Amino acid sequence: MPRSSASAPASALEEERPPAARSAGARSRRGTGRTVLSDVAKRAGVSTATVSRVYNEPGKVSDSVRERVEQAALELNWFPNAAGRALASTRSHIAGIVIPTLDDQVFASQVSGMQAAFAARGITLFLGCSNYDPKEALSQVQAMLARGVEAIAVVGEAHPPELFEALRVWRVPYVVLYAWRKGSPHDCIGVDHRAAYEEITEHLVALGHRSFAVCIQPTRDNDRVQARLAGIRVALERHGLAVRPEHLVEGESTLDFGRRALRALWQQPGPRPTAIICGNDHIALGVLREAEELGIAIPGQLSVTGFDDLAIAREARPPLTTMYVDTREIGTVAARHLLDALDGHATRQGYTVPAVLKVRGSTGPCHDSAGKGW
Repeated sequence: MPRSSASAPASALEEERPPAARSAGARSRRGTGRTVLSDVAKRAGVSTATVSRVYNEPGKVSDSVRERVEQAALELNWFPNAAGRALASTRSHIAGIVIPTLDDQVFASQVSGMQAAFAARGITLFLGCSNYDPKEALSQVQAMLARGVEAIAVVGEAHPPELFEALRVWRVPYVVLYAWRKGSPHDCIGVDHRAAYEEITEHLVALGHRSFAVCIQPTRDNDRVQARLAGIRVALERHGLAVRPEHLVEGESTLDFGRRALRALWQQPGPRPTAIICGNDHIALGVLREAEELGIAIPGQLSVTGFDDLAIAREARPPLTTMYVDTREIGTVAARHLLDALDGHATRQGYTVPAVLKVRGSTGPCHDSAGKGW
């Protein structure tokens, strides 16, 4: 796909025509009552090339001029024609992002960060949703490539090889969002999920816990969840511990799953866990709610941890121990990385956003002296 990182010519389509053709085209559209680029230029007191530059290369225009042009465009109800811009500049000014779900604040904030950074450069962000289906993620990326996107972000690495091969063949810069691991062949901008869950587990072990349960999202086709589970296992192995198979429960990323999981765990024969590590705050909050229903003291009988540090986690009773991640920063950094690539300054790199353990009232010392569960 052709692209240019050099300064583009004035990119409104009428700027590329001979003067006579531009004049005729302007008269024709004026006859329909539609505002054209030259009208905006006249209202703002600038050249048509400057108006074009405001929307194609905003970094080359002063803030005062940009504001004057945008105000004139607003008053005249004018906006640049995307097709004309693409033809004139050999760029589509479109980027894409494919996320697993629209129902999670974690992904919404990454989209928000990316959109703000791209919008500042006059680039529109297309959004696709895979619903955790690798085939759908591939289909979304293929559709975006067919529409000429210049850069793409995808959440996680667990995608069909054809997806990354298509990006390579089309020479479209891309990043993997919300996941980071040493040795990845991709530019990963996200969280070291394995390290984060090692830290959570070590925190609980330090409190004296020896019997653990894990309530987590499905591991299939989800490299972030797989890394979290690996972190738990690695940390426990350091202390000669492990999660019993019957104490590992996978399910939806919901409060309802957290409630059902705790009830099932508590009804099992044999020793009960003294700590439950959850895949995110929604699941953990469900566990807390069900514990209240069952009369289980938190953290006296059971410690509970989450991940994400949602606002509601701080308001829970007791407040939830969890991991904070600045997910909006992930989107912002990813957009800047892709913009650098489009400007011809690409570098192979990853970026790890810190995961910060927030210790609150849902975790405490283990009071089971035998360390074998209640």
